[in-house]
Amino acid sequence: MTSDPHDIAHAAASPRLDHLLIAEMVTPGSRVLDVGCGDGALLQLLTDTKGVDGRGIELSRERVNACVARGLSVIQGDADRDLADYPDDAFDYVILSLTIQATRYPKTVLENLLRIGHRAIVSFPNFGHWLIRAQLLFTGRMPMTANLPEPWYASPDGHLCTIKDFADLVTKIDAEVEDAVAVNARGRRMGLKRSIRLQNLFGEKAVFVLKRK
Repeated sequence: MTSDPHDIAHAAASPRLDHLLIAEMVTPGSRVLDVGCGDGALLQLLTDTKGVDGRGIELSRERVNACVARGLSVIQGDADRDLADYPDDAFDYVILSLTIQATRYPKTVLENLLRIGHRAIVSFPNFGHWLIRAQLLFTGRMPMTANLPEPWYASPDGHLCTIKDFADLVTKIDAEVEDAVAVNARGRRMGLKRSIRLQNLFGEKAVFVLKRK
């Protein structure tokens, strides 16, 4: 089910770490929907390295145009409103990469991901990371980090969460965690078997693979 990350890394110019992790988790030749696909970097990576049948949905018209210019099949749409129009089991994987925290209704979006796809892959910045906790404790202000670069008044992130919060949400929607990886500041991985408390403290980003029970 996985591929050599070094092979994937050579296929794209400076890919995001969470994109590399997601690419390792996707089976070659799968049907994939990338929700909030941005400029199409992840879709391009999956097409080039995994030969997926990829589709994308993106809110920004400029980014949709950028994707189409790359030859990717992407339409304009809103994850909060438009996922309900997709049929059940239409894709093998539905991916939400660093996007769930910017949705208005994360629980409903996550439920739709698992209805549309056999599996959902979700990555997000971890608000429980020690550096964020320290900034809140010592400055009394909303933190800014490399993963959360905007000030609070300019950030699109309306529903920031911790790894523990997300794991609780997965339980509430009666889904199953098939795999989960947290990544620290040096890019070191902390897999599912590690304590979730340690993942929550030291993981800057997390990637979860979910499936229906």
